[in-house]
Amino acid sequence: MRGFKARRPARAGDVALSIKVRVACGCFHREHSPLAYELIDSHLARSSPDLEFVEHESGPELLVYMAVATAGLGLAKSVIDLVTAIVKARSEGVKKGDRPAEPLELIVRRVDDGREFREETVLRIGHDDTVDPKLIEKQVDVALRRLLKKSD
Repeated sequence: MRGFKARRPARAGDVALSIKVRVACGCFHREHSPLAYELIDSHLARSSPDLEFVEHESGPELLVYMAVATAGLGLAKSVIDLVTAIVKARSEGVKKGDRPAEPLELIVRRVDDGREFREETVLRIGHDDTVDPKLIEKQVDVALRRLLKKSD
């Protein structure tokens, strides 16, 4: 998160966030999920340059800023669309042979003052579950409100 903040300084009223798509057990990276990452890469090519995509063995992470000074609290639609695309790509990859097939957890994190780490688990999705973008957006919004309330 520090590197992200250094490379992309925040504007007034922005809060840096991490959105992690983590496999509950095992790995979710290119080596074990090449079919999913083909789909993810195609979405990344069209994504906003304002976010940073970080690959981890446990799953991808998006680093983004969210404006909290505005009346409406929530992530940009493009970020929610990318999160949904990642979850769908995992499901499609498993259907086509990617392994392992354990459920994914969607987690939202933030760091207060560069020291205090807070996270909210948004939801848990199995590879056979229906991926509903509206549910993802709603659950992420609820988690963000809790995270931002805790830091006040």
